[in-house]
Amino acid sequence: MQIIRGFRDILPENIKLWQKVEKEAKKLFKDFGFDEIRLPILEKTEVFARSIGEATDIVEKEMYTFPDRKGDKLTLRPEATASMVRAYVQHKMYASDPVRKFYTIGPMFRRERPQKGRYRQFYQIDAEIFGVAAPYVDANLIFLLNELFKRLGLSDLKAHINSLGCPECRPDFQKALLKLLESKKTELCADCLRRKDSNPLRTLDCKVPQCKEALKDAPTNLDFLCKECQDHFNIVKKTLKKQKVEFIEDKTLVRGLDYYTRTAFEIQTTSLGAQSAVAGGGRYDLLVKEMGGPDIPAIGFAIGFDRLVQVMETLNKSVDDQELDLFIIALGDSAIEEGYHWSTDLNLQGIRTEIDYRGKSLKSLMKRADKLCAKHVLIAGRKEIKENPLVLRNMNTREQISISSDNPVADIVEFLKKNN
Repeated sequence: MQIIRGFRDILPENIKLWQKVEKEAKKLFKDFGFDEIRLPILEKTEVFARSIGEATDIVEKEMYTFPDRKGDKLTLRPEATASMVRAYVQHKMYASDPVRKFYTIGPMFRRERPQKGRYRQFYQIDAEIFGVAAPYVDANLIFLLNELFKRLGLSDLKAHINSLGCPECRPDFQKALLKLLESKKTELCADCLRRKDSNPLRTLDCKVPQCKEALKDAPTNLDFLCKECQDHFNIVKKTLKKQKVEFIEDKTLVRGLDYYTRTAFEIQTTSLGAQSAVAGGGRYDLLVKEMGGPDIPAIGFAIGFDRLVQVMETLNKSVDDQELDLFIIALGDSAIEEGYHWSTDLNLQGIRTEIDYRGKSLKSLMKRADKLCAKHVLIAGRKEIKENPLVLRNMNTREQISISSDNPVADIVEFLKKNN
């Protein structure tokens, strides 16, 4: 039996970095006032078709969509923002207070071509802020991302920012872009020829070399921004500079989803060879209203969890494996019986403890303790239990102390908490 192509198992030996990222992210989100929300992985297809845009590659080619028994079209979520907005509107979260901050961590699904660092089931850390139109919130999210990566020990990451304008100023930009696309038709790939009529902005995001060359002199959103959008973007940049967040003003940066307006941003790295994004997001002030809610602005980002961990592995940001506090070497049936109860009691005291029940020799069990990276071992045979004392050995220094077998749990807890 083999796993489905594009899916993977995240094995125990790989999970420590994932847990480290989650721990740092959750702490930071809590400090910045975000609440956790948990969303279903299956939604009605219209949630994504309506929000992401019918003409995007995600909706046209990449979503896992199927009918249920009643014929309703359902989709495995390809991203979290649409689900977040759906929950915000459905549960009328805006009624008591429109200003809400949420985050969620979990799997997403897209049937794109699998490659290194890109999977058909992938994981994202997603954060959204509803109810605030001020540009300071845009800067705050970019600052938060920057701080998270700093705490994870990553320095080879840089923010790229752009403004995509608004419904007032974007039409003029699209006219100028369409004019150029028409003149370059013979140089565009098949996808860009299709996008030219359905979603012209997406042509600027094409990775095909011939398209990049053909569009190198394409007009940019920044040339057409209205005063409100220009002022908004200027405050974002000014705020980031004041907070000493390095960024690149990237005129070529667009987002692949239709709902973005004004500020768009990505955090990019060169650690994986070719430049690639590990996080991206932006403002989507019209989406809540388009999905049936009131006219409430919003902004958010998603971190590509798989790619972020890959960057950390590339930079050798490992996590200390030595997490087992104590390994009990129980020699003989009576020692195993006693050791079982000691192990359970120590687990309840917050001491990570393991015991081997297979009746192996002292030499074999010492090797097992080394393999498990145990900090200490407790050696207990029939003689030690009967006559006292037990031997507690520090596996790093090889120092040994005696522990009474009458009440070893209390003595071990006191010693380990004092010396760990």
